[in-house]
Amino acid sequence: MNENNLPDLPCYLNGEFTSLREAKVSVMDRGFIFGDGIYEVVPVYSGRPFRFEHHMARLGRSLAELRIPNPKTPAEWRELVDQLIASYAKVLGKNPTETDQLVYIQITRGVAMRDHTMVPGLTPTVFATSNKITPPSAADRANGVACITADDFRWKKAHIKSLSLAGAVLARQMSADVGAAETIMFRDDFLSEGASANVWVAKSGTLLGAPKDNLVLEGIRYGLIEELCRQAGIPFELRRISRGEVFEADELLLSNASKEILPVTRLDGKAVGIGRPGPIFEKLYAGYQRAKQNA
Repeated sequence: MNENNLPDLPCYLNGEFTSLREAKVSVMDRGFIFGDGIYEVVPVYSGRPFRFEHHMARLGRSLAELRIPNPKTPAEWRELVDQLIASYAKVLGKNPTETDQLVYIQITRGVAMRDHTMVPGLTPTVFATSNKITPPSAADRANGVACITADDFRWKKAHIKSLSLAGAVLARQMSADVGAAETIMFRDDFLSEGASANVWVAKSGTLLGAPKDNLVLEGIRYGLIEELCRQAGIPFELRRISRGEVFEADELLLSNASKEILPVTRLDGKAVGIGRPGPIFEKLYAGYQRAKQNA
């Protein structure tokens, strides 16, 4: 696809609203040269950003880790996102409250001659756009999806939502090549996460997740799922989870902005639990639907 074939969708770039076809970034931008930047993806339901403050908190943490100054205040970010939501809805000929969207925000260190060191005093490049959100199909929710496993060969700062996603791209392609929905990764035989999603293990009525450390990107649904477990009376625990525990799980779940909460019913060609979505998924997904309505 070349730029002329891009959809004519609205976007924001460095203080101006334009379209994806018209937006231009310098070839010396450090995001292009080094992947030196961060991104954030905010789901929007009925025109309302979902858990927006949590997304902005993670954006701030990622910027701080890379020593990039946050170019906007929380109020300025909200104003920008609201403008993008309205602009995308206008393209569809709809009121914003009639639309579900996915807002993408990207910040790089800025433009400079190529040098591995962090050039001081640069103006960060800020790009943002919105597009449709494509949740899992009803069939995938009803039947669950297949996943494969792989060793986690990525870097050890997975907690940064970095633009440097070559490892995640390779891992996700491994599952795409065999028609699976996600690649679930292990580091030293302990669960880390999926190529593009967090992974949850249900066993004997308890929901388990990997610790919030540098080996896992803390998905916005980490806090949400803990809240939903509390509301549903489901014990919740974050700890190191062995490969054996994953394969012996009663249920496996994926979570991210587009998958929301999705059951995994086959792993490396073998059934997970009884081979169909279980009661913990049903309870959490019902709670998630209520949370969306109250966003």
